[in-house]
Amino acid sequence: MIRSQMLGRIQERGSKPWDMLIIGGGATGVGIAVDAASRGYDVVLVEQSDFGKGTSSRSTKLAHGGVRYLEQGNISLVMEALKERGLMRQNAPHLVHDLAFVVPNYEWWEAPFYGVGLKVYNMLAGKYGFGPSTILSSAEALKRLPTIKTEGLRGGIVYYDGQFDDARLLINLAETASEQGATLVNYMRVERLLQSSTGELEGAVAVDLEASKEYELRAEVVINATGAFTDNIRRMADAEAKPMISPSQGIHLVFPGKFLSSDHAIMVPHTRDGRVMFAIPWHGHTVVGTTDTPITTSTLDPLPFEEEIDFILETSARYLNQAPTRADVLSVFVGIRPLVKAGDGGNTAALSRDHSIRIESSGLVTITGGKWTTYRHMAEDCVNQAATMAQLEERPCVTRTLNIHGYHQNADKFDDLAVYGVDALEIEALQKADASLAEPLDAELPYTAAEIVWGVRHEMARTLDDALARRTRALFLNAKAALRMAPKAAAVMAKELNKDDAWQQQQIAEFTRIASGYILGGKA
Repeated sequence: MIRSQMLGRIQERGSKPWDMLIIGGGATGVGIAVDAASRGYDVVLVEQSDFGKGTSSRSTKLAHGGVRYLEQGNISLVMEALKERGLMRQNAPHLVHDLAFVVPNYEWWEAPFYGVGLKVYNMLAGKYGFGPSTILSSAEALKRLPTIKTEGLRGGIVYYDGQFDDARLLINLAETASEQGATLVNYMRVERLLQSSTGELEGAVAVDLEASKEYELRAEVVINATGAFTDNIRRMADAEAKPMISPSQGIHLVFPGKFLSSDHAIMVPHTRDGRVMFAIPWHGHTVVGTTDTPITTSTLDPLPFEEEIDFILETSARYLNQAPTRADVLSVFVGIRPLVKAGDGGNTAALSRDHSIRIESSGLVTITGGKWTTYRHMAEDCVNQAATMAQLEERPCVTRTLNIHGYHQNADKFDDLAVYGVDALEIEALQKADASLAEPLDAELPYTAAEIVWGVRHEMARTLDDALARRTRALFLNAKAALRMAPKAAAVMAKELNKDDAWQQQQIAEFTRIASGYILGGKA
């Protein structure tokens, strides 16, 4: 997956229309590219920043059915998500795995109440189940979660769901789409849509932000998969389009692994803002979240509100024996949910996470809502409708059994490189060929220069932020460690990209600005 080659394909295509033009390089857009390309359609995807720069790299890292949606009575969404959870694990076992969750019980009624609900949850999974739920005594709960608060603990319930690395899966999906024949370009922003004299959509004008060069991309159908920025694209087609997105942000705090000291996660079914809260082990750290705060404006680098930080710290203190403090926070990351408007949109926690597909009068196909776990089904639904509207030859979806790039049934044997699946062998080869690429870039994280090289050569990493936030997960795990890594990583990237010292300094400065949003107080 080489950017210059992708641009070459666009230049060679000229004015010949693509079957589908996809705007947006998050889970939804890239999922659509995988689906459409694997059916044999000619597909081009453009992303204004990096793949997964927005919401798709900022999730709770769970492939799950959504226990809370069961309580809302949205049985169809839960069943769909549980099925898709199983397909994610089947098609990307190097990135998706089972995770045991404990619901701690401190009131007499919690065990029977949540026990029944979780049995229904497992039942709905059917053959895609990850394991049975079980009621635990207080001693059993403590054995599984040694750092849980013991005062008043009556026991717990254990159930099983899925966990994954969101940005790594997205990059592997982009590679899968490329292997299926799709053309994908990051740092290419759509400036305007092309419409006929009768208002019908014919494509878009996009700018390669690296070269400041415009391209006309003609297409039989244009798909708007821009998540939190959905309405911006819709207004390009119709300046009077009424907003359909009610954005909400959720934050996560990352702590050292000692706060869980377990391979089990905690699930708190009810918090005062109406959301479920999780404390999960992830890459040797503890991730706690999330919140649900309505916002008015979507940005690429959203920042947490002080009340959100306080809320997570207060809720964590009720369940963890050692209450985490601000000083313990290694990173804070914020994601924006592109929820579809309902009523006044005031309580975003109550809005459904079902996806929505809208076909505008111009022919623009907009897909939004949904959740990471259901990306494949969303893509299938969208491609079906887009192909019909564009009068393309009808072709069946094949992604239900399509292995994702990196597929490996026993990737754990690669230790810190497990998330690369079969690509781990190539990265190991880089490290053996050059010992300087094998040493960790910082003592507190496992990432090496070989991974930076790999990200540039094969995964279209173009900036320091790409390399340290999404190709590796350094910024999300430990923002100050990521900053310490930045000069070395920038030097490695500059060599690969043939950039000078000025580029390195500019990249370090920009990454320092971005990383300040991941550090409480904003300073290293």
